Amino acid sequence: MTLIYFILLLSAIIIIHELGHFMFAKLFKVYCYEFSIGMGPKIYQKKGKETVYSLRLLPIGGYVAMAGENDGMQEAYEDIVVPKERTLTYLKEWKRIVIMGAGIFMNFMLAWVIMSGFYLYQGAYPVAPEPIVASVMEDGPAQAAGIEANDRIIKVTLADGTTIEPKTFEDITNYTLTYDGDITYTIERDGQIMDFTVTPFQDEATKIYYSGINSLPYQSKAVNLLNAPILGASYLFDTTKTMIISLVRMFQGFGLEQISGPVGIYTVTETYASLGIEYFLMLVALMSLNVGIVNALPLPVLDGGRIVITIGEWICHRKLNQKVEIALMSACWILLIGLMVFVTWNDILRLL
Repeated sequence: MTLIYFILLLSAIIIIHELGHFMFAKLFKVYCYEFSIGMGPKIYQKKGKETVYSLRLLPIGGYVAMAGENDGMQEAYEDIVVPKERTLTYLKEWKRIVIMGAGIFMNFMLAWVIMSGFYLYQGAYPVAPEPIVASVMEDGPAQAAGIEANDRIIKVTLADGTTIEPKTFEDITNYTLTYDGDITYTIERDGQIMDFTVTPFQDEATKIYYSGINSLPYQSKAVNLLNAPILGASYLFDTTKTMIISLVRMFQGFGLEQISGPVGIYTVTETYASLGIEYFLMLVALMSLNVGIVNALPLPVLDGGRIVITIGEWICHRKLNQKVEIALMSACWILLIGLMVFVTWNDILRLL
């Protein structure tokens, strides 16, 4: 059953992404050869006015084949003659940018709709506590440094120079849970400002670093039809900020042990699915948001990179040299494949 949930998870996220590209391509009258649900050999096809709608054997993902894409996909449709004004290449730059960004937009929209519905179903929205120490772990690093209950954390300084002035306790954990260096907490206690330097310890099971500081409990905010979309958007903003911070920290070399690939996602899918359909849908929202953010990265093989290239061509009034584009894409594919091997190895080690 977990395999079915896993396939549904990946398919929903990729199909909604490709549907975004497809809808805006149609809006701007780009010729679309095919819109496919699934990959591999075709099971069923229906010809629309001009686009072929396909159902394919492998129920993972899908794609939209647009005229003018430089991915070699058009070779399968050589018998179709498309006027150049209906190809992606000859569109105005802003329209190409909209089409490329539409997949990312749809991933964000899916996450927003699901999370708004989830909070409405739950009837409550969790509000992060203030950056106040509720308690410290007995014989933990924070206690050894001198931090006490009821201390208010007004600044956190990492050994690499990063500083955080937290508004909530989550602002602190976003940075510290994956950081293995010394952390200086600037504390307000009885009107006095004091600094305490803590050396976190790592939990062997989760590979997460802890300072031994506990937060106050989360508060709940009542949810209704009027505020559910607003709270869903608030969650989207906060989670996006957290994910971007994690990505930046990852490129700085922090938190690499926490990255998961397909094996890790499969394991998480099993856990969420066992909790009920509403929690599985929450996982779909989180993964959709992840896919949207990753696709927005300025790498040439991703939508974000293609947008950057298009903006560059727009500004310079000339196309990027094809050899340079191919070289950039090849380098990015090598990088992504290497990352996939790394995260899969991480997942296997965690399982072992």
